Amino acid sequence: MESPEPSYHLVQNLEECENVEDVEDVINVRTVGAVENGKDVKDLLAVLRTKKRIQKSTWLRYPCWHTLEISHYWGQYSPYFSVPSELTASIPDSCNITFVQVLSRHGSRDPTLSKTLTYAWLVDKIKTNVASFPGKYSFLKDFTFTLGAGQLTRFGQNEMYDSGVKFYHRYKTLTRSFVPFIRAAGQDRVVGSAGNFSKGFHSAKTAEGIIGSYPYSILEISEDADSNNTLHHGLCDRFEDGPESDLASRAQALWLATFGPQVTARLNRDLLGANLTLMETILMMDLCPFETVASMSGKLSSFCHLFSENEWHQYDYFQSLGKYYGYSNGNLLGPTQGVGFVNELIARMTSSPIKDHTSVNHTLDSWNETFPLGPSVALYADFSHDNDMSGIFAALGLYNATKPLSRHSLQEPLETNGYSASWTVPFASRAYFEKMQCSGYDEELVRVLVNDRRKPPPEKEEKKKKKKEEEDKDTLGVWLLE
Repeated sequence: MESPEPSYHLVQNLEECENVEDVEDVINVRTVGAVENGKDVKDLLAVLRTKKRIQKSTWLRYPCWHTLEISHYWGQYSPYFSVPSELTASIPDSCNITFVQVLSRHGSRDPTLSKTLTYAWLVDKIKTNVASFPGKYSFLKDFTFTLGAGQLTRFGQNEMYDSGVKFYHRYKTLTRSFVPFIRAAGQDRVVGSAGNFSKGFHSAKTAEGIIGSYPYSILEISEDADSNNTLHHGLCDRFEDGPESDLASRAQALWLATFGPQVTARLNRDLLGANLTLMETILMMDLCPFETVASMSGKLSSFCHLFSENEWHQYDYFQSLGKYYGYSNGNLLGPTQGVGFVNELIARMTSSPIKDHTSVNHTLDSWNETFPLGPSVALYADFSHDNDMSGIFAALGLYNATKPLSRHSLQEPLETNGYSASWTVPFASRAYFEKMQCSGYDEELVRVLVNDRRKPPPEKEEKKKKKKEEEDKDTLGVWLLE
């Protein structure tokens, strides 16, 4: 007997989501664009799948709020989502994948210790100084701050498990025969993420009757200040503490001064006595994603309803400025922090000894046991942090077509050639580096996908606005491996 059709509910605004918990999928008609209210639900689903490229598996984990896409605008605190891609990310029928490297951020976590202490202080300040909590603020009266410090949440563990399952199924021609060589930067949440990825991968493999040894070995690389580690920055004093080290905070301050006063004034009108500052408004917004991912099911936190959809776009841009000017192309030293990993990637793809004088740990990379090369290893999985991945993407030139981000006006990801913190380094973000052999090509070819968004070679992204038929001439969108 066929499974029953899931129930659906059409919502017109974010507030309606508060009372929707028992349906599998929820659709916000406003996100569909040309589709008129009242259309058949299946028609709406078809449009969402094709126009928005939102996968049903994603909706099931985020029942109501994800269809409103609020969580896509939480910067690096966004839970993982599949980013829209103008170019197909499917593997061409004429190609055989011969090598895959996945580089992943850890899953959703609690705030870092310093942030947790700051959030606890802010909640206490509000509850101490505010006498009345009207309307949507009423939850604050009895709210208790209980977030931990820096550890993976159950939600984050599930993200990484799902990531392992997805990786297995996408690359079955390799994953049936190989398990990935796994490395992780040394923090517990990163190592734990690698473990949950492994668990998902192994579960998918055993579900097909392929039995192998488990658990998989995970090489932990120390994050101590004096340790060479391509998955964690920290060796360059000028980058860490020099003149460029405050570029991000300066850029964010300018943007906050542009959009923050209006939001802060509204909060202070509604919460008499709170006397929130601009930065405390940002902290209030931070509580939305952190409280949401603290829920095992990802139930939208009441903090999220305190802000409008437009304000979440502004917040996302605030976080994007931090990543761009802190660790990416907006910082002259940002790309240098990713050079070590790029050299490791080249060594793996070419099965040749590592050549690097930056952050590579030569003690590890000189031994086959800790840096294996050759045809016996076709899969690699490395686990890191958002800041480090930002530097690696910059070193690879993935966002060279992105012009310097404005510090005074909002730019959406489609205006920045796909660059934003939420599109590049959300929780559980991952980049796939694929090497393939394709009919009609003598050379090996390489593709890069960032959160399912296929990245054309930098020189092709510069010509992004050329006619679609010209883009389609290169159906692979590949880079030659020289």
